[in-house]
Amino acid sequence: MSDPTATSTAAAATSAPRRSSRISSKPQPQPAPKATAKAKATTKAKGTAKKSAAAAATKAKRSAGRKRGADELEEEDELESDGDVDGGGGGGAQSGEVEAADVKKAKLPPADADDTEADVNGDVQMADATAAAAVIDVLTNAGASVEKEDQGDAPQKTSVDVGDTIPSVTLKNEQGEDVETSVLVADRGVVLFLVPKADTPGCTTQACGFRDNFQEFTALNYDVYCVSADSPAAQTKWQTKRQLPFHLLSDPNRVLIGALGAADGNKTKRSHFVFEKGGKLIHKKMPLKPADSSVLSLKAIKDVLV
Repeated sequence: MSDPTATSTAAAATSAPRRSSRISSKPQPQPAPKATAKAKATTKAKGTAKKSAAAAATKAKRSAGRKRGADELEEEDELESDGDVDGGGGGGAQSGEVEAADVKKAKLPPADADDTEADVNGDVQMADATAAAAVIDVLTNAGASVEKEDQGDAPQKTSVDVGDTIPSVTLKNEQGEDVETSVLVADRGVVLFLVPKADTPGCTTQACGFRDNFQEFTALNYDVYCVSADSPAAQTKWQTKRQLPFHLLSDPNRVLIGALGAADGNKTKRSHFVFEKGGKLIHKKMPLKPADSSVLSLKAIKDVLV
């Protein structure tokens, strides 16, 4: 008979190596190397530091001459101290020195995008404000010049009312002599009657009315003048033909006629104006009938003198 003890011992000896082989063949979990995590952190720190350094350099150029505050220096010292503490031994010490060196490179704090944009916008706004001020100044000066020029070239008043002064205009009389209207009223009153065209039926009726009452006007210390756009030659011919005792003023450009408000394009409105001594207008009539002109003028003068 075989020995059962030997048999079981042999079986045990045979199975033991199999169990040991299974156990040793299983992969055992390995702890993550600390150096790898540290290296990743270091790499990330380097990238951040480089970006910060680049942004800081850009901002430093824009704000050259700006002094760093005491709080920035203190923060830099604290960062350097923290780097020395992290480098307590082995690979950690080397990583700590790298971080401290990277922090030293970024001496200025990272540039703030909002601050950079604000600086740029501030410069643009300042430039725009300066340009706008220059444009306003130019426009103001130009406006003042235009206003001054307009004032210098401003036309005379286009009409006169009772109480206004006689317009100052120099015209030729029927003899070609210069007559200044403002001088006419220096010592005497003046009646100016305006006709559309010399030696026409209606104008002749109007002129003959002043001719027939001429002595009465002069007795009241008033002179009479006929005004039309006709030439002095045409007026002289008419004066001789109708034996008109008063002077006729030629206003071909209707300067005085327009100033009195009697210009109607290329026509003259039939009218009359009575200026007392000194040049103040006391009576005017426009339009009117040719036969009424001398009668109404004389009445106006008498009413003032009474």
